[in-house]
Amino acid sequence: MARYTRFIPSRENPGRMIPIAVAAVSVVALAPAASAADGGLHNGRFTPGASGVGDPYFPLEGNGGYDALHYSLDLGYDPDHDQLDGKVTLTARATQNLSAFNLDLSGMDVEEVTVDRKRADYKRRGQELTVTPRKGLRKGSVFTAVVKYGGVPQTIVGSPIVFGSPYGFLHTPDGAFVGGEPNGPSTWFPVNDHPSDKATYDYTLTVPQGLKAVANGRLVSHRSSVASFSRRSAQTRAEVFKWREDSPMASYLTTIDIGKWEVKQGRTPGGVPNYTFVDPVLLTAQPDAVDFFYNTTSEVTDGLAKIYGPYPFSSTGAIADDARFNGQPLGFSLETQSKPVYSAVRSVGTIVHELAHQWFGDAVSPKQWDDIWLNESFATWVTWHWNETHGGTAAALQARATYAARPFPDREGRPFWSVVLGDPKRDTMFNDRVYNGGAIMIQMLREKIGDEDFFAVLRTWLARYHDRNAETAQFIALTEQISGQDLDAFFKDWLFSPIKPAIQ
Repeated sequence: MARYTRFIPSRENPGRMIPIAVAAVSVVALAPAASAADGGLHNGRFTPGASGVGDPYFPLEGNGGYDALHYSLDLGYDPDHDQLDGKVTLTARATQNLSAFNLDLSGMDVEEVTVDRKRADYKRRGQELTVTPRKGLRKGSVFTAVVKYGGVPQTIVGSPIVFGSPYGFLHTPDGAFVGGEPNGPSTWFPVNDHPSDKATYDYTLTVPQGLKAVANGRLVSHRSSVASFSRRSAQTRAEVFKWREDSPMASYLTTIDIGKWEVKQGRTPGGVPNYTFVDPVLLTAQPDAVDFFYNTTSEVTDGLAKIYGPYPFSSTGAIADDARFNGQPLGFSLETQSKPVYSAVRSVGTIVHELAHQWFGDAVSPKQWDDIWLNESFATWVTWHWNETHGGTAAALQARATYAARPFPDREGRPFWSVVLGDPKRDTMFNDRVYNGGAIMIQMLREKIGDEDFFAVLRTWLARYHDRNAETAQFIALTEQISGQDLDAFFKDWLFSPIKPAIQ
């Protein structure tokens, strides 16, 4: 994620969206959590899955008792009413003997839930949708849950997590712009909303004639039809787009984006399919915007693959939108898998940052949110290294200049070095220390172990944990293994101390 414009939208003028303020998280137990030791069995009985995965920053996000394998999202969107209606089919494997399980869903109205084609009981409490199938689900069995639902997705505003910038599902004049890190996906579809439970995705998106809909992955088909794309609309001419992301994906990397896009489609010189979508509004001030995003995406995708290993997904691309909230540009970008979203941002450095995440954060994702530095620090350092290898400032000089310029407090008055990189805390997980402070650390690690071992660590890391989740302890162990050095003191100073480390 890269964020630039920071502002708090007016609550008195929410426009067409329904904003919600994000309050402090409190744990509400909907059902007793089964212990890992007994696999969900209490005296031989089936028991409910936990209502959260126990993440220290987001204890209610995610759910226990099952492993999501695949989501099929069949959605219709009516921009005239901001109405999203759909059917989401989850295919999952039970990891304990389940009597009930939860999905995360904030707002929206649930009409019906079925499990293995039989109607299931359900109840709502906060963001928790608790589903009770007619029969218990035995550990190891694969089951299918279908949720029919609809409503107006709510944009998250006022959250200190992302500096007050609105995020999640944003309603635009001609459609929608979706950037959901860290906890936005549950505002628009039912999901096991935590990066530790990655799954593959299919999307069927129905929109009014004249609009285009884009999502993660590759385009499977597009057809015109006569359809009702929401409960509020009569049958009329519609466009139906099918997209497929066949690599496992963390929920916060999902996106659907709807608008009057200018589209350029082809392949990078290295052969990766490239889908670039640009809001026509941007062409007024930037007539070359389509070529800029397409060509830069192709160059960076192929360039990073030569250093870090093959591009990890079936397609690359860009979604550039003039998305606004209360008339102000959002000014942020996000590494949505295979096609980063860019809101009124035009920068080679930003494109490098978000495409670096395709390796660092998307292909290899954090097990918990306190490992966020494995995403943001590396994406920032990769951008420095790109500059170094493309005629710009050397990463070593960039690191030292950043180090010298970072004694000041952030906008909340916290000293830069007081945010602990290896555990930055929920409301400061996107603090500058995690971006630039972490990039300094990575450059210091490069210098300490040398380029040969350093790049071997990165390539091995990405190959070993591809399509999986990983954590800080695993990175430290791998680095020590490849370098043959004891790095405990180094990582203690840089990752786990609130004191400014010494630098040479």
